Amino acid sequence: MTTREIFGVDKALVGMIHLLPLPGSPMGCDSLQEVIDRASREAEMLRNAGFDSLLIENTHDRPYMRRHVGPEVVAAMTAVARVIRTDHEAPLGIQVLAGDNRAAISVALACNAQYIRAEGFVFASVADEGIFEDADAGPLLRYRRQIDAEHIAILADIQKKHSSHAITSDCDTWDHACAADYCLADGLVLTGKTTGSSIRTGDLESARKAVQLPLCVGSGVTAQSAPNLFDNADALIVGSALKRKGDWRNEMEPGLLERFEHVRP
Repeated sequence: MTTREIFGVDKALVGMIHLLPLPGSPMGCDSLQEVIDRASREAEMLRNAGFDSLLIENTHDRPYMRRHVGPEVVAAMTAVARVIRTDHEAPLGIQVLAGDNRAAISVALACNAQYIRAEGFVFASVADEGIFEDADAGPLLRYRRQIDAEHIAILADIQKKHSSHAITSDCDTWDHACAADYCLADGLVLTGKTTGSSIRTGDLESARKAVQLPLCVGSGVTAQSAPNLFDNADALIVGSALKRKGDWRNEMEPGLLERFEHVRP
């Protein structure tokens, strides 16, 4: 798939919507309607600010379950996504933490989303949830075909944040990008070490030389760094930079969204 087929444009700004705690979360969910209302409000803000695509993630469900969330999470994310999809025609993405890519595909199919963001697609790693010992590419692609969801793009994180990659220390970004390409990812997501941290420019350049897939930067994007990142990236996922004090836990501020109005080439 091309960047335009996934995001509707050749150079995309993707607004990350960090969902409030969902039912069953350790942080508590006082009201699913409150989750829906805030997500809907942020979706409206992002679209008004000219963002091309929206991405929802169960960010406040920390600490996350490794690979398998409960049905209450799938149901809640579907409910939120359906509201956003009804209100906005913009390409929509789904991520279910941590690494429950089948759940993400299921939600995406139910709400007519265009793509998912998938952790652990190739290679093993050690995250704060534990060891992601099995790469998900084989099972996930077969599941996507089984449920007739092959129109939904899979954007695979490589060398993902909040993880140790010592197991694959002899493989560089080039190797990870080539492996994801070989295993039929539709696009790649590259990040810094943690949420809100900047990517290393060299990693992005290496991935760009390695593959022709759409490349997304998935952390640390600011209005100042965006123009240079677009030299090699096809999409920028923006989250923390839109929040008060740059903290993903806070609410979005209109003034921070306005800074992204003229960052595209």
